[in-house]
Amino acid sequence: MTRIAIVEDEADIASVVQDYLRHAGYETTHFSDGRSALEAIVAAPPDLTLLDVMLPRMDGIEVLRRAREHTAHPIIMLTARIEEVDRLLGLELGADDYVCKPFSPRELVARVRAVLRRTAGPASGSPGAPGSAADGAGDAPGLVLDDVHWRASLEGTPLNLTRREFGLLQVLSRHPGRIFSRARLLELAYDDTVDVTERAIDSHVKNLRRKLGAAAPEHDWIRSVYGVGFAWEAPVPA
Repeated sequence: MTRIAIVEDEADIASVVQDYLRHAGYETTHFSDGRSALEAIVAAPPDLTLLDVMLPRMDGIEVLRRAREHTAHPIIMLTARIEEVDRLLGLELGADDYVCKPFSPRELVARVRAVLRRTAGPASGSPGAPGSAADGAGDAPGLVLDDVHWRASLEGTPLNLTRREFGLLQVLSRHPGRIFSRARLLELAYDDTVDVTERAIDSHVKNLRRKLGAAAPEHDWIRSVYGVGFAWEAPVPA
């Protein structure tokens, strides 16, 4: 059974969410503070975490930051903070989706299903889909993509990517020099684009560039094309 961790300090909200998710066939575990949730998530990552931003002992953003050092399982943020800076910060740290309070429990269940469907991998053979090529097949020189486990390394250095970052890297790197618009990247890199905006692509690309640069700082791997989108720039052989 699919396991979902609910990290929410408001007991009434947590109770309603648990009831709806259990009715939908999911197994749930509830945590009322950030620190205990982080310990449990790192020790045994669930299939998905619903993570409130405002939590006692450790806020949700910090839980997200630390959890992403150990696990890439999907995390949906629950928040009353609707300002763009909070959304972009969560996306850069690796949140898979946002649901703003107050929310409909039925909508939340639908979003959970959508994220689980997306992070489980699109159907084999679809453009940019994990599993559409053998591990490492067609990868750029020095870059290895594990389509089965959603892992990547560059020149032997693990990149520790989120699912969204992996999807972007997969599409871009396997079509070197080709310019992709943000809208096209949304279509190819993500199976489900619920509440994912073209602006969010910029945040994921920024984070991806940082990780690629840390592994191989001598080359700019992703080129921005003003007003159009992005392209993968493979190194020119010496």
